[in-house]
Amino acid sequence: MDAGWIVVATEDELAPGQMKRIEAGGKRLLLCNADGQFHVVDEMCSHEDYSLFLGCIQNGRIKCSLHGSYFDLKTGRAETAPADKPICTYPVKIKDGQLWIRPS
Repeated sequence: MDAGWIVVATEDELAPGQMKRIEAGGKRLLLCNADGQFHVVDEMCSHEDYSLFLGCIQNGRIKCSLHGSYFDLKTGRAETAPADKPICTYPVKIKDGQLWIRPS
């Protein structure tokens, strides 16, 4: 794999709708399975310092359970108020049944 990529899980580790907290590159991140598509985003909501891990995944979005804001898992874009700033997203690759991310 290219420099900067690290293994964080196996492809069958997370069922659709599940998340896993990971730390990589000095960052707190979430690995999310949205209907079989894997995404990695910042763990914390951009509106409040609150973990998105406590929310849920619906229709390719992650919901913050504190104030109800939704973020697009592909782009990180805040889709509903009160959040108005995006969360960071990170590349994910699957190779030989392992999920690789590049946190830089």
